[in-house]
Amino acid sequence: MESTPETTLALIGFGEAGSTFADAAGWESGARAFDIDSGRRAAMEAAGVVVCASAEQALGDAGLVLSLVTADSALDAAQGDAPLLKPGALWCDMNSVAPETKRAAARAVEAAGARYVDVAVLAPVNPARMNVPLLVSGPAAGEAANALRAVGYANVRVVGDEVGRASAIKMIRSVMVKGVEALTAEMMLAADAAGVADEVLASLDASEKTIGWAERAAYNLERMTTHGVRRAAEMEESAKTLTALGVEPVMTAGTVRRQRDMAGAAFDPFGPDESISPSSGPNGALTGEMN
Repeated sequence: MESTPETTLALIGFGEAGSTFADAAGWESGARAFDIDSGRRAAMEAAGVVVCASAEQALGDAGLVLSLVTADSALDAAQGDAPLLKPGALWCDMNSVAPETKRAAARAVEAAGARYVDVAVLAPVNPARMNVPLLVSGPAAGEAANALRAVGYANVRVVGDEVGRASAIKMIRSVMVKGVEALTAEMMLAADAAGVADEVLASLDASEKTIGWAERAAYNLERMTTHGVRRAAEMEESAKTLTALGVEPVMTAGTVRRQRDMAGAAFDPFGPDESISPSSGPNGALTGEMN
């Protein structure tokens, strides 16, 4: 992608998602990147993007901005960087946060003369990479969808002109996705403590044959131990979404706690000789972030 005032791309945040997209798309010097974590400079250099020492440097002439920070930093990033955006720039908020959080971010971006776009990422960035499903909403959704396709995203769908609609789909979907993981952990912790894990999993296999429950349990547990902190933050946003809709997030609140408690846990009920690979998910999908 050529770097011109019209196409200059800026990435705010260069964690797993940002680095994966930059590598997969081959943006190289066509993109500028900034991350508050200076330790990510090496990843930026490896991807060939222009490494920026400040958000101001990254955003100066960017027409398309991808906000890829953490859920608890999404609003701060939008509010802090909004004054740095050039007039008319598209701020694509790709973070997993509640619709209300995105609407608050939109107010800041639009007050500064730029345009806010609600983007929901509906699958792990690995292995999907540039084929990851993106839902886009907001007044500038159509133009943003075209801009995202132009920089390499292959699976973009506009779902409305209201900021918050894309994120509502994502957050409500997460109630099931992360909730099943949390219930899996609770089940396996109890089964392991009771010494009946094999029997419990076999009984589940007898009632559901889509995939084996041992494979499903290994996958769900890996997702939590690897990404539990980030996923708990996302589920807090899902809880806010439910509350705003008048639904008490009883199970979702428990999922927040279970996801956070499992983060980094050295819990392996399968043992070192188990043939199941936790890096393989249901239907052979590899694990990753942003789901």
